[in-house]
This record gives sequence, C-alpha cells and structure tokens, in this order.
Amino acid sequence: MIDFFFAQYADYPTSEIVLELIGVFFGLASVWFAKKDNIWVFPTGLVNTSIYAYLLWKWELLGDSMINVYYFVMSLYGWYHWTRKKGEVEEFPVAVATKKEHKISALIFVITLVFVFLVYQYFDKFTSWYNYVDTLLTALFFVGMWLMAKRKIENWIFWIVGDFISIPLYFFKGYTFTSLQYLIFTILAIYGYLEWKKILSNQRKETDERVVLES
Repeated sequence: MIDFFFAQYADYPTSEIVLELIGVFFGLASVWFAKKDNIWVFPTGLVNTSIYAYLLWKWELLGDSMINVYYFVMSLYGWYHWTRKKGEVEEFPVAVATKKEHKISALIFVITLVFVFLVYQYFDKFTSWYNYVDTLLTALFFVGMWLMAKRKIENWIFWIVGDFISIPLYFFKGYTFTSLQYLIFTILAIYGYLEWKKILSNQRKETDERVVLES
C-alpha cells in the first residue's frame, strides 16, 4: 500500500520532496484561514504559491505554474483589499457576486482557457490528457482566486470543482502529497462555503436589525 502511494518519490531529489511538503503545509494553512475569513489566508498563500510556481514548472504543468504566479499577485491585491476599512467597519465584507462580476468571471474563464491553450501549443506540451485537464483547472482557479480576492462567496464553488478534479490529476502524475493536499482542500472548501454562508446570514440579520432600529 505504501509503495502504491509513495514509490514514485524514490527517484525524487530530497530538496523537491521537502519543498512539496512545505508547500502542502502552507497551502492547507491558507485554505483554513480562508474558511475562517481570516486575513492570514494571504501571507500563508504567498509562501505556498511561491513554492508551487517553481515545482509545477519543473513538473511541466505550465498552466498550474502560471496559476501560482497569478495567485501570488492576487494574494497581494487581496491582502490590501481585505484590510480596507471605513472607520471600524470593513469596506468589503463577504458578499454575493453582482451580475457584472459574474460577467467578468465568465470573461476571465474564457480568456484564461485560450491563453493557456496557446502557451501549451507554443511550447508543444500537449503530450497527454494531463495537459488538457490542467488547462481547464487554470481557468477555474483563475476565476476562484479573483472572486476570493474580491471576497465573494462564489469563489468556493470554483475551488471545490477545481480541487476535486486536481485529486486524480496529481495522483496519476505521481505527486501523492499534492494529491492528498487537494483532497483536504476539497473538504475545507465545502466547509468554507458553508461557513461563509453563515457569515452572510449574520451580516443580513445585523443589517435588518440596524434598519429596524433606525426606522
């Protein structure tokens, strides 16, 4: 059983195994903080994305590598966005995406699909089904990260779908630790969605109470 899951690591450099484990740790920490709507989602995410941008490029998953470069940039933006306040009140609390944001999400998805497809074509890397799945995942995760930075609850839908697809992708590629990471990501993302729904519900109750008191 152990050989089935971890035999592929026998020929890996120790440095890459250590980096993968560190990346997994910070990735899990980042998703946990996201679930809790905690600002630490971003600094922990920056460590995770830096490591995986390097590892995924070496593993020839170009789309996922680009995702992590994008994550890094969006984490900086999200960190700034989440800290903005009007007095003691958060300027951008958890919210539902607007119609305009849904349209932007669809546009990001399509543009990302086309861009990653062209990148794979340019480097002549469409060599297996992994690469086609990677192209789809890149588009899903680009939208998910954008919505996360905007603090929109729909981000969890994209994470759940993308994380679930990533489990077999990384397992069959031979990266068991990363596959297990995505299994845990999927579970945390489901709980994250449910927790953000509670936050939204509480915000609406507080707003309704405020309206009643002011009227």
